[in-house]
Amino acid sequence: MNAPVKPSDVAGATRRDVVIGAAVVGGALVVGACSPTDILSIGAKTDFGAFGPFIKIGADGAVTVVSKHIEFGQGNHAGLAAIAAEELDADWSKVKVEQAPAIAKVYANLGMGAQGTGGSSAISNSWEQLRKAGASARAMFVEAAAKRWSVPAGEITVKDSLVAHASGKSATFAELVADAAKATPPETPTLKDPKTFTLIGTDRVRRKDATAKSTGTAIFTQDVHLPNMLTAMVLHAPRFGAKLASFDGAAAKQVPGVVDVFEIPSGVAVVAQDTWSAKKGREAVKATWNEDEAEKRSSDAILASYKDLASGKTQPQDKAKWQAFETRGDIAQAKGETLEVAYDFPYLAHATMEPMNCVAEIGGGKAKLTTGSQIPTIDQLNTAKIVGMLPGAVEIETLFAGGSFGRRANFQSDYAAECVHIAKKIGGGRPVKLVWTREDDMAAGYFRPITHHTVKVTVDAEGYPASWRQRVVTQSLMKGSPMGQPKLDATAVEGALGSPYLKATPIVDAQMVLPDSPVPVLWWRSVGATHTAFVMEHTIDQLARKAGKDPVEYRRALYTKAGAKRHLAVLDLAAQKAGWGTPAPAGWTRGVAVHESFGSVVAQIAEVKLENGVPKVGRVVTAVDCGTAISPDQIAAQMEGGTCYGLSAALYGQVTLKDGVVEQTNFDTYRVLRNSEAPKVETYIVPSANPPSGIGEPGTPVIGPAVANAILAITGQPSFSQPLVKTA
Repeated sequence: MNAPVKPSDVAGATRRDVVIGAAVVGGALVVGACSPTDILSIGAKTDFGAFGPFIKIGADGAVTVVSKHIEFGQGNHAGLAAIAAEELDADWSKVKVEQAPAIAKVYANLGMGAQGTGGSSAISNSWEQLRKAGASARAMFVEAAAKRWSVPAGEITVKDSLVAHASGKSATFAELVADAAKATPPETPTLKDPKTFTLIGTDRVRRKDATAKSTGTAIFTQDVHLPNMLTAMVLHAPRFGAKLASFDGAAAKQVPGVVDVFEIPSGVAVVAQDTWSAKKGREAVKATWNEDEAEKRSSDAILASYKDLASGKTQPQDKAKWQAFETRGDIAQAKGETLEVAYDFPYLAHATMEPMNCVAEIGGGKAKLTTGSQIPTIDQLNTAKIVGMLPGAVEIETLFAGGSFGRRANFQSDYAAECVHIAKKIGGGRPVKLVWTREDDMAAGYFRPITHHTVKVTVDAEGYPASWRQRVVTQSLMKGSPMGQPKLDATAVEGALGSPYLKATPIVDAQMVLPDSPVPVLWWRSVGATHTAFVMEHTIDQLARKAGKDPVEYRRALYTKAGAKRHLAVLDLAAQKAGWGTPAPAGWTRGVAVHESFGSVVAQIAEVKLENGVPKVGRVVTAVDCGTAISPDQIAAQMEGGTCYGLSAALYGQVTLKDGVVEQTNFDTYRVLRNSEAPKVETYIVPSANPPSGIGEPGTPVIGPAVANAILAITGQPSFSQPLVKTA
């Protein structure tokens, strides 16, 4: 039975809000003409204190920056805190970071229209917001000091949480905070000239969570232990799209510690006193599945169907159809020597270090999730639909998460929704922790989709592209979006869409088709760029080789023609630092790749050699233009991590289906890069006065084509599929 909507849930709500809220209670989300963030925030806290929702200053003068973005290993909390601390002139050593509550109206990602972390947008979309928050708080301290000392505000300075005047008078934040809290925040605070920054762009900006994570005191969802808490696991269907036909939980209920066994929409839930009992109970459940709508094809068969679509042998079914994502000129007029290639990319698992988990407390007028929530707004919406409450009444306590790479952000809130269903059945507000094992997440989770590209390029007399025909076949990543599916799913082809190579080509015919499948797919770190970077960059190297030109010089010519100044800058910097044009170390060969994603441009030059036919990557020189560099140290760390993650996928990553069943379920069969295989990554940042752009993902897609291009230079043979290392 749905929990009733309490008067407090709709306090201050408009009639339209209540109507839309009632639609949620009825089990269907209806989006009206008013702002979704307003709807989501009904019943939520809106009084954040004198310094606003992003900054708290205690009686002891300690500064806490409230982060609307989750920290799951990427280090954004330090960068976000530094932005505010710079404008506030706070003592960096005493600045702390706190995770924001789930209130979309206040903490929405400005690029999403919802509260969430993704698309490498944490720093970029918070840049102006946190600068203004810090500057506003600083102005309030200056005003308080000016009144106390009867001096002009313009004569007051602030440094390291100390407010001072030329007369020798000074006061700490602690001494002034009570008066500052009474000051009126300026409507338009004055921001610093970036040339005067003393914190941003320095190596002083280091992670604030490192000590807690190193000592084990940081709290992740798996660490949560609440009074009277139960633990649950779910038995999922072996094939995607299958539905539960029947089950027998009698044997499971006999397992010591098992409390209950029941059906939920995604399978059979086993609830127990502890994780081991839940696992053993799940193993004892007998279930049959209706597979009428299940995916029963092997991944090879799915890929073969994609090839038939790309070649025109078959036509798209149902609502799927070919869509142009970039066109110019008449492809029928294309003439000249031709390069024709095709590329295949497998399913990939996100393989986060911390598998999926969630704690839910449902009942007694309460709906609370404690979890590493990547998009709290969507988790609120899906929880509200299940329990019959207004989304704003759903409380989410967001914890650290051990990685995501996109996995914790899906439109269905899959594992969180499972936990809510289970906790609702248990009732009474009793806490339930849902635990997914590594095998659960690899066999029943979401994947980077299988993708097939074909490219046909004609060249002019100098060997540069005269026409470019491209076909992309992949599943849609935006299907099921609560905002509605866009006409063009740009996430499927980002990196090819808008490529400087296409801008430099007179005739372009680039199209995609998005066939459907029950296999659940999701953005995977760097999203469309995971395959488009490889296709574009490896094709360019083959064209350069065909033209008898140096790959770096070939790119320079195309970037100049396309007006791609940022691409030129990173390419030149990487080439200089790598010593391109000089002999590589004995036994090694260099490969280059350049790609733009999430507003940043990355060039990489990889030094590669083959050992028994297997590529070994030694040194990777990286140049990045990511706008204003908040934390050079963290940018380097993200380039290193992204490079290793991308190299792992390029060399070894692969999820395969056999008759619709996932074959890889743990790291013994899903091979990842080992520590001994990690290259030395050098990172160089192009100086920029532009606002910061993404850094969490842009390092991932470039390494694969850089390595493939080095292999091409060694062997003369292109690489047309991943993983690059083939296993029996």
